[in-house]
Amino acid sequence: MKVLVSGASVAGPSVALWLGRAGHDVTVVEIAPALRQGGYAVDFRGEVFTTVLDRMGVLSDLRSLQTGGNAMRFVDASGRQLMRLPAEFAGGELEVLRADLSRVLYEHSRAQATYRFGDSIATLTEHADGVDVRFESGLEDTYDLVIGADGMHSVVRRLAWPKERVVERHLNYYVGGWEVPNTLGISGDTLMYNVPGKLASVGADRRDPGLAQTLFVFRSKELTYDRRDLDQQKAILRAQYTGLGWHVPELLKGLPAATELYFDSISRVSVDHWSTDRIVLLGDAGYGATFGALGTGTAVVGAYVLAGELAQADGDFRTAFDRYEARLRKSVSTTQDGSRAGSFMAPATRFGLTARNRILDIPFFTNQMIKMAQKMSELIELPTYSIGTDSIKEGKLVQE
Repeated sequence: MKVLVSGASVAGPSVALWLGRAGHDVTVVEIAPALRQGGYAVDFRGEVFTTVLDRMGVLSDLRSLQTGGNAMRFVDASGRQLMRLPAEFAGGELEVLRADLSRVLYEHSRAQATYRFGDSIATLTEHADGVDVRFESGLEDTYDLVIGADGMHSVVRRLAWPKERVVERHLNYYVGGWEVPNTLGISGDTLMYNVPGKLASVGADRRDPGLAQTLFVFRSKELTYDRRDLDQQKAILRAQYTGLGWHVPELLKGLPAATELYFDSISRVSVDHWSTDRIVLLGDAGYGATFGALGTGTAVVGAYVLAGELAQADGDFRTAFDRYEARLRKSVSTTQDGSRAGSFMAPATRFGLTARNRILDIPFFTNQMIKMAQKMSELIELPTYSIGTDSIKEGKLVQE
């Protein structure tokens, strides 16, 4: 089949890799002019996720790029330690920079898919024989299937799903991050500073010790801004953090020069059904949370299950879409909650800050939270598929 995939971050290249192996004609369209280079890290926890990466043939590449994770040290304005979380708390079993993950997935899939950067979908028209697509560039084409793997703010979902079928829940927090020169000489632990409802943090860049990565989280009602306007987003961050102490003024000095800024609400999206007739949602576009969930691993597993069900259905894509959703919906509704991420990182009150620090400074409670995160990944059952000319046995690809 001729398949269009929207989004070239994680879910898109993952499903393109599998569909290409199955012999489909795959095009991936991405609005960014090139692969995104954001330096923040993502992690995979549990055997389910690492098994899929192994089956994709990317696990060894990612292990060579893993960061090892950083401990998180919460400090007061003078730099005195209040609480420290070990590296495995945030880093999982395998932690890599998102940019490295995206690049590895792209490199493994580009021989089997056509990538079109700097373009996006303008209109989608479904009919009995396919989906007519007009792109922002003016190009037009018809595809058998369209896969929306374009994140929480999915263009595919916006164009193909009526608003009443989609629930987007703002979870009362925003998150932002950008790269700055490491003038503070940060190394080792990532430093975290709180006031009620706000977090400012900085950690050394894993690739270049001369650089550092920031992470800011703040509590706020839903804001109105242009997602493509970096200046607007920078202004919001400045307004929220101007006047704070610790290293915040110096970190804000690096904001005007930032050419890449991650800024988004901490939100959750739910769709009543993940597919229409010939259009299907994958990853955050259909079942995602912005922050604090297992979104990266779930997207990779979702791509594998979607491609596997299409292979098993032998062209009956409607049945494949239904089976894909039936296998994953219950588990991802739990693993993709993310509702406590903001309040954990930036509790709204001084009492909440003190309680979090005192409780998690006790190793028993920290270990319990690590175990809970591990169990979340085990909620997803992983089927075995034969995709294209590759038979998957015991986590390895064996040519038939």
